Amino acid sequence: MIVSGLDIETTGLLDPEHRIIEICILLYDLDSQKKLGGYTKRIHPQRSITPKAQEVHGITIHDLAGCPTWDEVASMVARIMSKSDLIVAHNGYGFDLPFIANELVRVGIALPDVQGFDTMLEGRWATPMGKQPSLAELCFATGVEYDPAKAHGAEYDVEVMMAAFFKGVEKGFFKIPQTEEQKEAA
Repeated sequence: MIVSGLDIETTGLLDPEHRIIEICILLYDLDSQKKLGGYTKRIHPQRSITPKAQEVHGITIHDLAGCPTWDEVASMVARIMSKSDLIVAHNGYGFDLPFIANELVRVGIALPDVQGFDTMLEGRWATPMGKQPSLAELCFATGVEYDPAKAHGAEYDVEVMMAAFFKGVEKGFFKIPQTEEQKEAA
């Protein structure tokens, strides 16, 4: 089973006017936890970045000079996502996947039909009182080192999220949903 960790950084919150400025998709073999490859790209948004978003990820519009636009990378993003049996994202259902879906549709590409797994929604076991954990809290609960100075870089966030995801799976805290083939075989 191929699982992909995914994260994005954006010009602002989920809104049709905002754009993705960084994306990372790393593909792993579920059984071996070996990284099989991936795609990390900064993207010129063709618009400004809100001060609040810039405060979170530290990416300025000047950092994106010369980067490709979403129109230039969208088909590659969809192709890589479609290679996955499961896409893992922290706040994936609340932010990353809807944002990517909006951006793909905007350029005429459908979101690949791949099952998702949201470590924020499924990680309530990682916090007192079962609140949705931040990525830092999920890492702490699974013993994964988390460096706040590197946080909110898409590739760093995917790497630590996937380390926490695999530890959560090993400890039985995260249950992997079955693929359609597995359901049919059962």
